[in-house]
Amino acid sequence: MIERCGDDLEKIPVIAVVGVTAAGKSELALRLARALGGEIISGDSMQIYRGMDIGTAKPTKEERASVPHHLIDIADINEVFSVAVFIEKAREAAFDISKRGKTPIIAGGTGLYIDLLLSGKRLTEMDSQDKLRGELYERAEKEGCEALHGYLREVDPASADAIHPNNIKRVVRALEIYLSSGSTKTRQDELSRLNESVFDYTLIYLTGSDRQLLYDRINARVDTMLSSGLESEVKKLYDAGLAETVTASQAIGYKEFFPYFEGKTDIKTVADTIKKNTRNYAKRQMTYFNRMKNKTELDIAAYSPESIFQKSAELCNIYFAN
Repeated sequence: MIERCGDDLEKIPVIAVVGVTAAGKSELALRLARALGGEIISGDSMQIYRGMDIGTAKPTKEERASVPHHLIDIADINEVFSVAVFIEKAREAAFDISKRGKTPIIAGGTGLYIDLLLSGKRLTEMDSQDKLRGELYERAEKEGCEALHGYLREVDPASADAIHPNNIKRVVRALEIYLSSGSTKTRQDELSRLNESVFDYTLIYLTGSDRQLLYDRINARVDTMLSSGLESEVKKLYDAGLAETVTASQAIGYKEFFPYFEGKTDIKTVADTIKKNTRNYAKRQMTYFNRMKNKTELDIAAYSPESIFQKSAELCNIYFAN
């Protein structure tokens, strides 16, 4: 049974396709976009970077020509792209798509970004990061409150002006927000003044109950990426300074090559590490998406891609009929 979120008729109706890596989100979003007359907004935090194509499983030029895509290739690798910027740009894209009479379809696997976008929740309302918080308190104990407040002033001057150096709890919280999101507490507060949620959405979640099937798909996808020229793609970006970047350097499928280019490991180890890191990422995705509410789950182990499309199309038709 489809669960519809929000009852404000002024909200923008959107379809969201989320799920674990290698589950078939992009293919499903493309088929739904063609069937519904929609346009796709990428919900992948790394597809925004130009040049990071193979390793992020970016839609092909042909796919992007047949269905308009948004939030792809909009930043250089040296740019820090935070969740706050993503929300702003995704909202702008959704407004534009809807205004032109098309259906916005948000598709991707970056759970935090999509959750905050759809729900309107602030980052401060999300689960705390206990490890990061503990490290900040430990740093305050070693270096003193003034030193930690000085660090806050470097990254978020407005918050530093508003928080007394001795109010260690608020200093730590402001730094926790910045370090976990790339966005300052000040910016988060600005975002919170926007409408809580501008979307009325239906959420389709592609999950994989058969772990071995999912892992086999992940391993096969990594092999395909490697045979399609991933090493050359990463080397070009590495030579352009990828390893020194703040955000892009964290991408799975890219960071694993750095020791290889430094002569510290071999290509087989690189491939195995990418597969392992991708499998671990899929576990984290499942944990995150399982917590999200108001979703319709479709198990890739239980349904064929065609059945998943048919069920998703039916859900969308029911959603728009209501």
